[in-house]
Amino acid sequence: MSSQSVAEILKKVQRIQIVANRTVNDLFAGQYKSVFRGRGMEFDEVRHYQPGDDIRSIDWNVTARTGDCFIKRFCEERELTVLFVVDASASGVFGSTRQSKLNVAVEIAALLMFSALKNNDKVGLITFCDEVLEFIPPRKGKAHTLRLIRQMVDVDPVARETRMDVALEFLNRVQKRRAVVFVISDFLGDPPLQTLAAANRRHDLTAITVEDRRELELPDIGFIQLRDAETGQMREVDTGSRRVREMFRDENLRRREALARSLLRIGVDQLPIDTERDYLISLRRFFHMRQQRFH
Repeated sequence: MSSQSVAEILKKVQRIQIVANRTVNDLFAGQYKSVFRGRGMEFDEVRHYQPGDDIRSIDWNVTARTGDCFIKRFCEERELTVLFVVDASASGVFGSTRQSKLNVAVEIAALLMFSALKNNDKVGLITFCDEVLEFIPPRKGKAHTLRLIRQMVDVDPVARETRMDVALEFLNRVQKRRAVVFVISDFLGDPPLQTLAAANRRHDLTAITVEDRRELELPDIGFIQLRDAETGQMREVDTGSRRVREMFRDENLRRREALARSLLRIGVDQLPIDTERDYLISLRRFFHMRQQRFH
């Protein structure tokens, strides 16, 4: 459990609920439905054959039984199972602006959860660090959705190495049927591309990559002590050196670009989020990209 009081947690949940509900109603309700699809086509009904119908749709059993020609009608299976796989490692605590990476991740997850709620979809949650910390199986309903948000708000970040592969392997064990999956993490370190690709073959997987600008660029403020949030390792860095700042920026830009290329290569959609910028713009761009693909 985190050090937050119950009152603090409930206050945060209420604020997130108000913002997410308003945003879903104003912006995303229709888009969410159009960009995330069900598992495929399901049987709807039989009806009399009409000239021009595809003969491959004829229901021969009903036709033989009734003596009239009937065809099968199918409709898109709309109900979704949506799972959020959220990185709860200590690096998420970092934030050089008003919000940490983890706080932004929770808000985005809540917004998507309320979109799923409005669409009557099932929603579940997996939090992880070097192991799976919490699994709440997918269910429908507002009370269940609020429980998931409370769980995320109450996460106590873990100062251990991140093992996304463990969480994804767990996902594939507990979720046998195809689901929409959002993996929310800062994706620092080497992402488990093989495991991500395997999960994406089974599910519709999106990587929500949350970053802070101070992880890309250092300010010019002289010598500073940097601490790795997950290993505790300390390092002194001379930010007054232009060469040091440029090396830091170039290395992190290379890492970010390599991650984007790798996700594209294995067919995983990326939704990049910056703690300093309005994430609604990124979400709109992401929904538009998905809509262009389907239409």
